[in-house]
Amino acid sequence: MLWLLLLQVLASCLWLGDSEVVTSFESCPQFFYKETPPNDVLQPKKPAWICQRYKNSYHFATLYDRERKIPVYSAYIYKPGTAKRPHKWWYVEPQLISKNNLKDMERETVLIDEHKFTLDQIKDSQAVLEDYDKMTGLDRGHLSPCGHLYSKESKTVTFTLTNIVPQDSILNNGQWNIYEFKTMAKMSEGCTITYVITGAVPGNTNVAEGRVNRPSHIWSAACCLVGTQPYNAWGAIAENDKNQVENLSLGELENRLRGLYGGRTVTLFNNACPRQKASHP
Repeated sequence: MLWLLLLQVLASCLWLGDSEVVTSFESCPQFFYKETPPNDVLQPKKPAWICQRYKNSYHFATLYDRERKIPVYSAYIYKPGTAKRPHKWWYVEPQLISKNNLKDMERETVLIDEHKFTLDQIKDSQAVLEDYDKMTGLDRGHLSPCGHLYSKESKTVTFTLTNIVPQDSILNNGQWNIYEFKTMAKMSEGCTITYVITGAVPGNTNVAEGRVNRPSHIWSAACCLVGTQPYNAWGAIAENDKNQVENLSLGELENRLRGLYGGRTVTLFNNACPRQKASHP
C-alpha cells in the first residue's frame, strides 16, 4: 500500500512538471511583495495557479477558477509605460486544457488549426471568445490592465481570457477607469515599486448561457514601497452593477472582503504593508 501511494505521488509530480499551471506561484513569486500571495480564503474549489507567460517571459500571476471560468485575482507590478496598445488578438491558456507541453498562452485559432485541439476541449476549462460575444452590457474587464504595464509584450499578455471577468460596461468605462488611470497614478507617486493585486468576488449569476460567472464585486489593492520599505497601501472596491468605486485603506478592503467571503479573515499582502487609512487624492 505504501509503495502504491509513493508511486501515485511520483506520477503527480511528473505530471505537474510539464506545466506552469501547478499548485503554487513557484515560478513567478516576484509579483507578490515578499513573495507572499493572498491567503487561501480566496481559493476556489477548482483553482489553477497561472504564471502568465508570453515569449518565454513571465509578466504577471493569476489565480484562476476553472469551475466559474473567471480569474479570482491577478497580481502584478505597477509600471505603466509608453508602449502602444497591442493588437486586438485574445489568448487562452493551453495549460488548462489537458496534459501538453505548451507553456505560453495562445490564440484559439492556433490551438485548433495547428495543435489540433477542439473548441470543446478549450471550453471545458476556461472562457472562450464566443462566451464574451454573447454578453450584453458587460465588457471584458481586465484585472491586470494593459495600461499598468510598460512594454509591448507585457501589455499583450493582459489580453488573455484568464485575466478577464464580465464587468459592467458603464463601470468599466466610468469610475473604475478613473481609479485605474487617475487614482493609481496619483497614489503611486514617489513609490519605488508598487505591488498590485486586483480581483473579483464570485457572484450569484452566470452569463454566456450559464458558462461564465458574473462577479458581484471588483476590487484592487496596492502596496507602495519607498526604497525597500512599505510606505503606503490602499484599496478600492466596486459593486459590479453600479458606477461607483469606494477608495479604502488596505485594512478596510480586507475587512470588506472578509464579509463577502463568509466571515473568514482575508490577508492580501505581507503584514509589513500598512493597514491603516491611506491618503487618497
